[in-house]
Amino acid sequence: RNLLSRITRISELLQLNGALYIADIGAALLAETPVYAPLVLEHPDAHLFSFDGDPRQIAALKARYGSKATVLEHYVGDGEAHTAYVCEETSGMTSLFKPSPRALSFFNGFEDFGRVLRTERVQTARLDSIAAIERIDFLKMDIQGSELSVLQNGTQTLRECLAIQLEVSFVGLYEGQPSFGDIDQWMRAHGYLPHTFVDVKRWSISPVVRNNNFRIPFNQLLEADAVYIKDPLALERYSDVQLKRQVLFADLFFDSPDLAVYCLRELTARGVLNQTALQHYFALLNEPKINTAD
Repeated sequence: RNLLSRITRISELLQLNGALYIADIGAALLAETPVYAPLVLEHPDAHLFSFDGDPRQIAALKARYGSKATVLEHYVGDGEAHTAYVCEETSGMTSLFKPSPRALSFFNGFEDFGRVLRTERVQTARLDSIAAIERIDFLKMDIQGSELSVLQNGTQTLRECLAIQLEVSFVGLYEGQPSFGDIDQWMRAHGYLPHTFVDVKRWSISPVVRNNNFRIPFNQLLEADAVYIKDPLALERYSDVQLKRQVLFADLFFDSPDLAVYCLRELTARGVLNQTALQHYFALLNEPKINTAD
């Protein structure tokens, strides 16, 4: 069975109706396929708000998602004007923070990746001030240091957000960049707990190179994509529909059937679903996932 069938069957067993709103801030199509892409492309009620302040990235985003996305050419932040440090298009290092020469020189290759081509003055938009967004159920961010600013200025828009995937930094490549610890403290203070790392990136320290390829790391941590979920130890704060959406995200985005079952059991305890839903989900776990969205 293909992915569309899986999405449909999970939605049916959850009795899940209504729109699903996904947001990606810093959505440039560079290396990886976002975890949400299959759902957005296959689910009739899923819609993507796709943000990128770099105009070089906009056409590809519109071509990729078509009518399934609202593509917005915004730098998202605190609503103030900032200097953008524009780097080579495919490097993914254009930022509102100035690259740190000391940090870049610590890692092989990053003096080239982080070379600033030009600077420009840009106006940022607060997430809470963007009227086009009704709510966000799942948020992904990769914006080279500005993640914390977006969170701090988006608390109302994110009040129903169930899961947030964002890039966290172990060694800041930019001057004044918030660290993993800064992000973690904010997330915990606002009702989220860490769930998983989608990716942990290590990098080789200059000048030592493994197998003549500086991209093959040794042990030094650089950054990671961390996933936080609305506190699963406080399910009483979840509405019924939020529990249903979290089941969907746990299964499709994070390959976390244990989280999905945990939320399904709460739904049965509330009398929202019966035991048949759990039985159907366990049966579904034995079937392979096939990504047909690409």
